[in-house]
Amino acid sequence: MNSITFRAVGAAALLAPAAQTFADAGAGGYAHASSAFNPAISVILDGVYASYSNDPEDYNIPGFMLGGEAGLSPEGFSLGHSELIFSSDIDDKFYGRLTVAFAEHDDEIEVELEEAFFETLALGGGFTIRGGRFYSGIGYLNQQHPHAWDFKDAPLVYSALFGDQYFDDGVRASVILPTDLLIEVGAEALSGKKYPTGGEHQGVGSWTAFANIGGDIGVSHSWQAGLSYLSADGIEREHGGHAHGGEEAEFPLFTGDSRIAGANLIYKWAPDGNYRERNVKLQFEYFNRDESGEVTLVNAATPENSTLESKQDGWYLQAVWQFARSWATGVRYDRLDSDNSGSDPNVLDEAGLVSNGHQPERASIMAEWVPSEFSRIRLQYNRDDSYQVSDDQVYLQYTFSMGSHGAHAF
Repeated sequence: MNSITFRAVGAAALLAPAAQTFADAGAGGYAHASSAFNPAISVILDGVYASYSNDPEDYNIPGFMLGGEAGLSPEGFSLGHSELIFSSDIDDKFYGRLTVAFAEHDDEIEVELEEAFFETLALGGGFTIRGGRFYSGIGYLNQQHPHAWDFKDAPLVYSALFGDQYFDDGVRASVILPTDLLIEVGAEALSGKKYPTGGEHQGVGSWTAFANIGGDIGVSHSWQAGLSYLSADGIEREHGGHAHGGEEAEFPLFTGDSRIAGANLIYKWAPDGNYRERNVKLQFEYFNRDESGEVTLVNAATPENSTLESKQDGWYLQAVWQFARSWATGVRYDRLDSDNSGSDPNVLDEAGLVSNGHQPERASIMAEWVPSEFSRIRLQYNRDDSYQVSDDQVYLQYTFSMGSHGAHAF
């Protein structure tokens, strides 16, 4: 292993908790664990029991139009986000991966192709090109599959801005620089057809850029910091997710331009690099979105629209402590803010863009049992004040991994 590759994955591999070794299987930066003619096949089984003090159908975040996969799991027992993954080195020049996701919405099982990409292996100089469908490099958590998250649900800022996650079709170019610290820079040209961009674009519909820097402090500490940016013009983005009540129901449509900037900071500690027994991970992300355009209430009794000038931001901070070989606990705090204005306040109100002075926030605590890197049982409680009536949310989640998986780089 050359020194550049070691700096990129070595410290994180040493400091990744046992739970993370399992949880990060399938995220970006993984090891290639198959031959050219025998693809690695893996399955993620995910399910949840959910209980709420409010009706989950009434869920909303004042000041934000929700879409994509944003929203709450059905009450009671349901399937979560299960996956079927095929991956392999195609030859000595290329690697390939395909991920099919299964999720339950409105008592129906939905199947979606989440990843279908190739990645170069031998360009040299630290350069890599990825093409096809993949999770965007914007942010830190966005590049991880849901079973890799430290909590059952996405942070509020991801739900509000990205509909939980952003993946799209396009191409990514990145390079790891030959420096003592890990320095990675990259850019993506994407179709812009997927939420939160949306609409039919000829050619490139959205652009992203990202930069990450990280390193070790002795043998027990490692860190990584990142900046990212997304730009999209000519957006036609429907809102309402899976709860807008059918094709004839009224829902808001945003048309215009969007800019998102983000920053993240990750710190990991494991005594003497022995992550299997004890470790701590601190994780922080912040995003700011500026949008300009028009909001239309589609299928309204009479056509209604309003101009929109929107400034929205949010952040979360979480800490996870693995205090024994098979046990971990964690806490998380989320917060959002919005400042939206337009020509017709009634339209903005109907679209959910009027906060009425409410500042969405949420506090979460979880405990999980991870008997091996292939299984996890998690109990989580949220005190959700993202809308005006506080909601007590309880989740009991299982996640099981079968087959071959690579480990996440950090």
